[in-house]
Amino acid sequence: MAGDETYGKDCIFSSLAQRPNPGLAFFAFSLINVRSRRSSPIKMEQIVRSAEEKAACKAKAQARKTKKKPGEKRKPGRPKGSKNKDKQQVELYPELKPIQSMLQALVEQIGTFLSLKYLVLDGHFGNWPATWMFMQNNMHLVSKLRHDAGLYLPYAGPKPKHGPTPKFGEKIDYDHLPAEDLVQSSIEDGIRTDIYQTKLWNKEFPIPLNVVIIHKTIFKTQKVAHVVLFSTYLELPFDKLIEYYKLRFQIEFNFRDTKQYWGLEDFMNVEQTPVTNAANLSMLMVNLSHLFLDRYRSEDPAASVLDLKAHYRGYRYVAETIKMLPQKPEGYLLAAIFLQVACLGRIHAVQPSVSTA
Repeated sequence: MAGDETYGKDCIFSSLAQRPNPGLAFFAFSLINVRSRRSSPIKMEQIVRSAEEKAACKAKAQARKTKKKPGEKRKPGRPKGSKNKDKQQVELYPELKPIQSMLQALVEQIGTFLSLKYLVLDGHFGNWPATWMFMQNNMHLVSKLRHDAGLYLPYAGPKPKHGPTPKFGEKIDYDHLPAEDLVQSSIEDGIRTDIYQTKLWNKEFPIPLNVVIIHKTIFKTQKVAHVVLFSTYLELPFDKLIEYYKLRFQIEFNFRDTKQYWGLEDFMNVEQTPVTNAANLSMLMVNLSHLFLDRYRSEDPAASVLDLKAHYRGYRYVAETIKMLPQKPEGYLLAAIFLQVACLGRIHAVQPSVSTA
């Protein structure tokens, strides 16, 4: 980022630093190859909050602080004046609108030759408005719920004499999960991992969810923790649901490479269009480097991005030097020079071999 005048600069929460830091926000869609476990970015745009969005966010945070006083209990029953809401009539909050435009444009571009079935997003998008938006594009969402999300078993009691049959049954107790829903249990390094899968309801969603709860217990300290994953595709097996959500982290590797190798962290552009171009160019280089590395790793499995950059930098140095010579060297000598210089600066050096025959 060039400085204070960079377009879209804002306070972005850093999960590593655990605090907001000045920076830029980008949203990227990537295709993930399940077999090779590789993410390929295909569309990225900058996310910029308007002044109205910032004001609304601050007002919402302030309202949460003043809504409930310490030690004050909420009165039982429904708040006076509240009305039923039709969850099928969804109003997207401002953050989702540019993402919706990106998704629709992406579907139009690749929908004719590639059918997208699953969309994996982190827990920030584990809510009904985001889920509804993706379902409108015929995609099933794989995401995460809060660790304390209210989940309910389907109602299994008798039909009431009056009124409709309830949807919600008994509320899930994360400390005492139903034994019949246990699908896998394992012990490793003194930690027991129990995986539960079942169809549950959440009051924020008008549809049932395919929920997988990963419950871990440390034998030595008896501490417990759990993660709640879900999908809108009710027939997705638990192992695939977990695997798909894990693959989401491959996108983090893309962003790591753009900042470490391809200039996303230190570009000097400040205007909107140049900033967008610089960010997308860095993502393009991620895809290109993957293609070139596949070729080089067939002969040198340890080759890295730094090796690739050193290789082509060396070739460029030799090419510019050769232009200055009054007479070009013989072909075999020229090839040897190229190979020798291209190996300089590599992390995983290889011994060049050139035939003089």
